[in-house]
Amino acid sequence: MGQDPITLIIATVGGLYFFIVLLRFMLQLARADYYNPISQAVVRLTNKPLAPLQKAIPRAGRFDFSALLLAFIVKLAIIALIVYFKGGNLPIPTMLIVSAVSVLDSILAIYFWAVLGSVIISWIAPGSYHPGPQLIQQLVEPIMELARKVIPPIGGLDLSPILIFLVIQIVRAQLAPFAM
Repeated sequence: MGQDPITLIIATVGGLYFFIVLLRFMLQLARADYYNPISQAVVRLTNKPLAPLQKAIPRAGRFDFSALLLAFIVKLAIIALIVYFKGGNLPIPTMLIVSAVSVLDSILAIYFWAVLGSVIISWIAPGSYHPGPQLIQQLVEPIMELARKVIPPIGGLDLSPILIFLVIQIVRAQLAPFAM
């Protein structure tokens, strides 16, 4: 059964913007290079809607919760619009829970793919000066450091991505019943 065009457009455009806003939160969290051209594009695309939220919600150290709140609002809007155009009726508390779970699940999915990308980059282009691989490495390095404390490199072999993959999959499996 196909998806109607309006729902497809809402899901695609909204999902892309949702990803960009989450990426801004995650890049700030990882203290990624602000002057990277990709970081600059993410900042430019999210600055206007974030400005009022940043005034209302103060930063807590390196945590900019306004970006996380904007991601939640965007996801909530996507769900509400899709439900509306499909003629459904989803209670507001359910939409709030699904939106919150979806934000967390999406963060985990981004980390999963970023760690996988980081592993592949380390094989084929270690030390690359391209902004994309540099940003991926900067994004995943904080969680890789945490994982290396649990599983230190063994004979030059870094097994920390395996631990990260396992943890992400376990958490996402627990979130699955609440996701939409």
